[in-house]
Amino acid sequence: MEGKIFGILVYLVGIFYLGYKAWKVTRKPTDYMLAGRQMSPFVLAMSYGATFVSTSAIIGFGGVSGMFGMSMLWLTFLTIFVGVFVAMIVFGKRTRRMGLALNCQTFPELLGRRYRSKFIQQFSGVLIFLFMPIYAAAVLIGICRMLEVAFPMISYGAWLLVVTALVAVYVVTGGLKAVMYTDAFQGSIMAVMMLFLVVTTYALLGGVGNAHQALTDMAALVPEKLTAGGMNGWTQGPDVKSPIGLTIYTTLVYGVGLGVLAQPQLAVRYMTVPSDRELNRAVAIGGIFILLLTGVAFVVGALSNVVFHDRFGEIAINMAGGNFDRIIPLYIDRIMPGWFSGLFLVAMFAAAMSTMSSQYHVSGTSLARDFLEQHVTIGNGGSSMKLNQLGVTVAVFATLIWAWVLPGNIIARATAFFFGLCAASFLPIYLLGLYWKGMTKIAAKVSMVGGFAVSMFWLLFVHLQESAAIGLCEALTGKPSLAVVGEPGTWLWLMQWVDPNVVALPVSMVLAVGVSLATRSMEREHLDLCWDGLC
Repeated sequence: MEGKIFGILVYLVGIFYLGYKAWKVTRKPTDYMLAGRQMSPFVLAMSYGATFVSTSAIIGFGGVSGMFGMSMLWLTFLTIFVGVFVAMIVFGKRTRRMGLALNCQTFPELLGRRYRSKFIQQFSGVLIFLFMPIYAAAVLIGICRMLEVAFPMISYGAWLLVVTALVAVYVVTGGLKAVMYTDAFQGSIMAVMMLFLVVTTYALLGGVGNAHQALTDMAALVPEKLTAGGMNGWTQGPDVKSPIGLTIYTTLVYGVGLGVLAQPQLAVRYMTVPSDRELNRAVAIGGIFILLLTGVAFVVGALSNVVFHDRFGEIAINMAGGNFDRIIPLYIDRIMPGWFSGLFLVAMFAAAMSTMSSQYHVSGTSLARDFLEQHVTIGNGGSSMKLNQLGVTVAVFATLIWAWVLPGNIIARATAFFFGLCAASFLPIYLLGLYWKGMTKIAAKVSMVGGFAVSMFWLLFVHLQESAAIGLCEALTGKPSLAVVGEPGTWLWLMQWVDPNVVALPVSMVLAVGVSLATRSMEREHLDLCWDGLC
């Protein structure tokens, strides 16, 4: 216990020192919003990775792997190939150059100025502010559940207040410089701990081959409910057309794997470096970092079934009492050496704080710069910074409220929901806005609103996990989902497990292209400005 407390205290000293250092050099709105556009490749890569991967991936998705097995490694592949390589090379360079040409400081501002539309900027800002706190709450829940296991004498509600206050202090005062400095420090801690975790797990099971064979041999222990849902074992992927298969491949793998490209808290990082060279150098660092975090979390989550069964005669989900958000915390607490559990707690603390700090910053600045500043006259840079600090503070409180009311088993679902919503709303107009001069303002508006509307409709009336929990569909139709009226096994019946993004993203893309072809192109002078330095 003393070791855990000491480790956290040492870690917090480092965090607040970096936050203080950032605060000292944060004097202009550009410093607060874009870290002065002077970040190094290492800081960029580690901040990008630490923002992308946090307790929602390690605790939430690692727990999902404990229940569903190695099929989650498809998400690791997508997060490296799409989330790092494609993101940095295809999106990163053009985002940095266009953001500089248009003097943008936020992701909604980039979209708004590209299309010369205050509506797009304000709609994007409000959408991010309203829904990002749900994603941030998932991260907050993850670390507080782990702290609850490590320090049972302190309640979950108390941890929510403590962690929220700690992160808020340096984000509100230091802006993006504080966020990125601390992200790099926190990411380094996370990488070392995850490397030790996977090495120790394989050592406990007699090596890589023995560990995976033992997990394969446990297929008969898969609970009957999971088998009925399409699961064949922890080393085999579930049937693609089964409820579990559709959940894994459409919601978790597809939704999160592609949704990363339109994440505002990640896109803004492309604009924090002085040149494309930093983005090129960040690709290798970011790829290795993501592999260490997501790959390890998903492998260890699945292998925890073998370890728990050998030690206690139970599979992971039973050990966790049916709550897969508790699988990884229990594995660390019950299986790993005592000294490591303290250090790993620090690593998860770092994972949570790194992601939440970025979420608070982006959510708050979306409210302040992309909505409030469009309606309030700002006299100078100092006033603009104060308004953004106010916005961040409001975002912190909104996240705390969501974390208090959201149910268990929510971490992975809340993350996938936000990633999918961003992809459906932003990805087509973001991608086409960077590469196609024929993309028009009207098309951007129709695509963004249409993608958002289809995504929300599917969430509220079709996708069973959310529609049943929210209850609006049942209140209006008497059914938890419109898809349950279909015969079992038919395409309509299967739709209740298909993620909203599978439908909404293609609709959004078709609307973007179709309406652009039918409407007048934007002024050549404006397009030349947007493309300044891109060709």
